[in-house]
Amino acid sequence: MKSSVVQAKRSSSNDRYESGSRRRSSSPEDRYQDRERSLSPRDRGYSDRSRGYSNRDRYDQDQSRNGRYERSDDARERDRYSSRRDQDYEYDRRRNRRSPPSRKSEERSEDQAPAEPPVKKKKEELDPILTRTGGAYIPPAKLRMMQEQITDKSSLAYQRMSWEALKKSLNGLINKVNVSNIGNIIQELLQENIVRGRGQMARSILQAQTASPIFTHVYAAVVAIINSKFPQIGELILRRLILNFRKGYRRNDKQLCLTASKFIAHLINQNVAHEVLALEILTLLLERPTDDSVEVSIGFIKESGLKLTQVSPRGINAIFERLRNILHESEIDKRVQYMIEVMFAVRKDGFKDHPVIPEGLDLVEEEDQFTHMLPLEDDYNPEDVLNVFKMDPNFLENEEKYKTIKKEILDEGDSGSDDGDNDGEGSDEDSDDADEDEAEDGEEGAKMTIHDKTEINLVAFRRTIYLAIQSSLDFEECAHKLIKMDFPDSQTKELCNMILDCCAQQRTYEKFFGLLAGRFCLLKKEYMEAFEGIFKEQYDTIHRLETNKLRNVAKMFAHLLYTDSIPWSVLECIHLSEETTTSSSRIFVKIFFQELCEYMGLPKLNARLKDLTLQPFFEGLLPMDNPKNTRFAINFFTSIGLGGLTDELREHLKNAPKIIMTQKQNVGSSDSSAGDSSSDSESSSSGSDSSSSSSSSSSDDSVMPAVPSEKGKENPKGLMLKFTTSRRMENSFYIVAGCLC
Repeated sequence: MKSSVVQAKRSSSNDRYESGSRRRSSSPEDRYQDRERSLSPRDRGYSDRSRGYSNRDRYDQDQSRNGRYERSDDARERDRYSSRRDQDYEYDRRRNRRSPPSRKSEERSEDQAPAEPPVKKKKEELDPILTRTGGAYIPPAKLRMMQEQITDKSSLAYQRMSWEALKKSLNGLINKVNVSNIGNIIQELLQENIVRGRGQMARSILQAQTASPIFTHVYAAVVAIINSKFPQIGELILRRLILNFRKGYRRNDKQLCLTASKFIAHLINQNVAHEVLALEILTLLLERPTDDSVEVSIGFIKESGLKLTQVSPRGINAIFERLRNILHESEIDKRVQYMIEVMFAVRKDGFKDHPVIPEGLDLVEEEDQFTHMLPLEDDYNPEDVLNVFKMDPNFLENEEKYKTIKKEILDEGDSGSDDGDNDGEGSDEDSDDADEDEAEDGEEGAKMTIHDKTEINLVAFRRTIYLAIQSSLDFEECAHKLIKMDFPDSQTKELCNMILDCCAQQRTYEKFFGLLAGRFCLLKKEYMEAFEGIFKEQYDTIHRLETNKLRNVAKMFAHLLYTDSIPWSVLECIHLSEETTTSSSRIFVKIFFQELCEYMGLPKLNARLKDLTLQPFFEGLLPMDNPKNTRFAINFFTSIGLGGLTDELREHLKNAPKIIMTQKQNVGSSDSSAGDSSSDSESSSSGSDSSSSSSSSSSDDSVMPAVPSEKGKENPKGLMLKFTTSRRMENSFYIVAGCLC
């Protein structure tokens, strides 16, 4: 019986082992289905909820056995199996939820199919030139060799390679520039085609200035030099700067506003941008003041305050009044209040630490600079397309054009190179040859003198005079400054010429220059003689002046004559006749005498012209040698409203036939010694002929009647008066008698 029981136990254990092995050999999905079928829905829900706690309960039971793990191998195997089963079940359940039922069979078939090895894609080999960042570094020698291998210079590959070389060159030169080497850097920049790479050049300058604001004055000097040769490049940089400032202002980016406004301020100092742009920026920043806007405006005023004080004192005064109101009324930070107080102290010191142009950077003449008038609120195109490469169908033609422009700028022509070699500015070989020649010549080379014909000293002298004149409030202060400069005697005439040129450049005549010239004439005789010579030179070349300059020059010399600063003998060079005058000279004489009449009055002017001691100097002005010229002078002065000056000329013209007749009678009586009857008949006939001719001439010739001049009455604007001097004259002449304003 015991054996039967033992066999029954063994069979049951074998059955359990076989069923367990079947369960292990079956797939997880089949096991889950069997388990789900064996359990009721309620039991299945309970088992799902309690599945997570089974392991924890076993762990607690094991821990209760004196804190030791005393489990058999079957228990451990059962635990591992149950945990693995739970994990497989959770994974399959989640996957079934995510994927639709239709894809299960496909996934199974894919899982059963053998996995194919992945196909490796061949990496495309890119040309390093065509990548965005330029790719790997290519040495310049290798790059030149690659360019030489391309035969078609207008091809896309060659143009792209030249563009990359141009971009690297411009960026490197901009990063190297400083005060000491700016001249050399500018020459190297002009060697490159900056017209083609103007977008990249503007981008490099703006990036360099943003990274190093301390060198802003250097970059502004570079832009000023480039702008004097290529104004479109300067305008492009200024447009991008304005857009950067507006972008920073809209985004409340204080750093961007500070760097952009500082660059704009230095461009205004270099006369690249107009001062109106500075006033617009300051007005915008201080309209609704904040701590950041006031800080940006103060930094801007520090850089451009001295320039604005010189060119627009009223505008800068209004800005400082606004700052004073902000300081007293607005609620701003203490730090900003201290900044405003420091700004007033800087203004009181005359911006001595913030000059208009730092030393060594004033490299462009004022007349060569091109000032751009760009308002702050206009819509501008930054032309970002210029920053990237674009194929040029006329590449070779444009390159040749730029080479021509480059030669004109850098004087690289054949003649310029020859002159450079002669002056010792050529290559090292030329300098070596020059050294050998000097060594051979010996003493002759030591005696050689060099004459500077660039007139650099003259330009500096004229600039000094101009600045002294513009910075003076009245003529006495200006005269004191100029005398204190202690110029050499050789510059006396140049000083007088500069005063006259400054007067001619004004829009309207300013009495300041007449008083200044008169003061110098009274100080030294040399100045008076210089102005006498200048009067004669100006009258001889008066046709070269524009109408506005001509008027200012005439009024200034009229003031000098009225004040007796120069003698009236200078009128000796004026000859009124149809042959010796031009339209410009007649306009000059008209304005000149009208201004004298306004200063002195017609009676005093007439008395001065009738002065016996001055009559030799007025023979050309009031001609009596020829009736034709006399009539011309009478008609001229009558047309400009000064007919009262022609009384003597009219009397002379009226008595001219009688004088001619008496002269002929005297000549006839002296020549005819015999034949009283014949002489009487000849004299009577000649007298009758002369009388008839005089009467006919007097009747034929027309002279304008004297019209009393009334002060303030002038002919209508642009009126042309035509006068016929004689019927024997073939042509007629015209005199502009109207207002020339």
